[in-house]
Amino acid sequence: MWFLRDFRMGSAGRPRVRYAFAIPLLTLAVGLAAMLAASPARADFRVCNATQNLVGVGIGYRAKAGWITEGWWHIEGSSCKTLIEGPLSSRFYYLYAEDAERGGRWDGPINMCVAEKEFKIAGVADCVARGFQRAGFQEYDTGEQASWMVQLTDDPATGGVPAAPGTNSQ
Repeated sequence: MWFLRDFRMGSAGRPRVRYAFAIPLLTLAVGLAAMLAASPARADFRVCNATQNLVGVGIGYRAKAGWITEGWWHIEGSSCKTLIEGPLSSRFYYLYAEDAERGGRWDGPINMCVAEKEFKIAGVADCVARGFQRAGFQEYDTGEQASWMVQLTDDPATGGVPAAPGTNSQ
């Protein structure tokens, strides 16, 4: 009969179940694989602070309306923060960071506007005339990846020496 086709007699005369557990396990495995494949990949721009000190971070990018700079994200030592959530819409992003305890910084040659307190500034020209400060940002070419991560290490936090490395974080 069809409902007994997976049963065979074992060597000791007892019925042996063939594949009895295989089908439910296979069904469970396929279901879990489908759920994992359906969950979206995390895409964002993250900054990780590999130092032991508090760091303040600002980011710059080109939006449809023009240049934007935003800050300050406060990132505790040995932790990470997401600055931009979701897939990245620009190829180039610009980062400036200051060590809040030692006074060092991670900077670069691209001048953009920042402020003393939390800010979101449109435009990068005439920073001082508009009541802002000017800071040198480091450029990161994400290669149009959907996600990127920059790690701040102790080496650059000595007054603007080489920029922190950036990587595709997927």
